[in-house]
Amino acid sequence: MKKDEVNVITRIKDSAQKVYDAIHNGKKPEVDFPIRSLNNVNYDIKKGFFELKGNMKTRTLTVNTVKSFAQSLRMMAFSKEIIEKEDIATKREMYYVSKNWGDAKFNEQPESDTVMDDVEAMFMVNREQLGFIPEEKGGDVAGKLIVVDKDSETGEDIRIDCTRFGSGAYSVPSSVEHLKFETSAKFILAIETAGMFQRLVKHNYWKKANCILVSMGGVPTRACRRFIRRLADDQNLEVYAFTDGDPYGYLNIYRTLKVGSGNAAHINKYFCVPQAQFIGVTPKDIEDFKLPTHKLKDVDIKRIKDGIKNDPFVKHHKEWQKALEKMHKMKVRVEQQAFAQWGLNYVIEEYLPKKLKNKKTWLP
Repeated sequence: MKKDEVNVITRIKDSAQKVYDAIHNGKKPEVDFPIRSLNNVNYDIKKGFFELKGNMKTRTLTVNTVKSFAQSLRMMAFSKEIIEKEDIATKREMYYVSKNWGDAKFNEQPESDTVMDDVEAMFMVNREQLGFIPEEKGGDVAGKLIVVDKDSETGEDIRIDCTRFGSGAYSVPSSVEHLKFETSAKFILAIETAGMFQRLVKHNYWKKANCILVSMGGVPTRACRRFIRRLADDQNLEVYAFTDGDPYGYLNIYRTLKVGSGNAAHINKYFCVPQAQFIGVTPKDIEDFKLPTHKLKDVDIKRIKDGIKNDPFVKHHKEWQKALEKMHKMKVRVEQQAFAQWGLNYVIEEYLPKKLKNKKTWLP
């Protein structure tokens, strides 16, 4: 058993012992969890990620909390069990395991996921260290990169050449800590949509630009972010993000990639990519490249206002405040695929080369 696994089991046992001792002494048992929200995070540009301020919530065993309290303890016990067995469970499997817990069972998976997040935050570890893995894959990768993995049976190195997948791509696994990398690429291009990623792969853009392409597939999973972070750190590579020009692309996808989220502030330092820079699509690009647009939806306008008022990342960077205010004034949003108005490969032949040459058009 690995050192970090032993540490998690020890902490689970210690927490369970405190609950037992409290009950044995006739006291109400309690467990403390960090409050996971933007209101409880600080953003220090020197550190480069959201971190918890330290505000906590206490879950005390009462008539009203008995179910959630029991669920937390049962999940901790199951985590201990699968770690000791050197096994794993998906988040969906965890939900179904609870069906054997009688009155403590979860009625819906969001309920299970919330308790899992609480337990994760309680011990200040990631859910993979608790033995739980997500259902979704980590992202797709193509370009000048060799990933060195391990054969699970023999322990021998497996060299995976990301230039040799034809029209396909290498899929990032749910756990990436053991991976090693070899590359001569100059940068990583993290792309929001699978469609744009496929176009760049189809035309070997990675070869032309000497880069590594990563499809985030919307808000990047933890595995995808951790993969990009480890690769960038290990190979000293710059990271450029290319998303739709809308509030969701800015404040959910890019912001999460770069500095993390309030919900996962206890582990952002591992799963964010502080060196990431935003190359587009910006509100100014809409004007400069005369792109077709869509009207902002009510949810977009709300997201812009909330971002400017409440998001520590936006509040720190005036460039992002100006960009969001400009979009709000323009009342439009734009998709990556809008460049197709000028030709299917305009994004490869014109847009990306121009953006990469002109850092003044980027956002932090």
